Amino acid sequence: MTTILNVNTVLETAVAAVDAKKANNIVALDMREVSLMADYFVIADAASTRQVQAIATEVKDKIEAAGGEVRFTEGFREGQWVLMDLGDVIVHIFDTESRDFYNLERLWHDAPYVDLTSLLVED
Repeated sequence: MTTILNVNTVLETAVAAVDAKKANNIVALDMREVSLMADYFVIADAASTRQVQAIATEVKDKIEAAGGEVRFTEGFREGQWVLMDLGDVIVHIFDTESRDFYNLERLWHDAPYVDLTSLLVED
């Protein structure tokens, strides 16, 4: 059964799931003042297609375990750029080459970064 989760819970759950599968360069952008499509973007990359897919699966599993839902997923099969719509949070998981090419942080340079220090596990 899905419930409506608080946007901060969705953000924290998504970031923790991405981090748990050892994604690289995890950032979150606060989109509330620059876009109507979502409150937050979570962006991360991985070294391989398999790892991109594993990260996406972890996000799905953790969001659903928390009582939320993944509304839409695109790009899973290809594993180069997986986009996951979690409602007010959009998760972008790239392979490293695709992240460098699309450079969403540059595209959305007006969006402030969210401090993830308390959410990420140090290696």
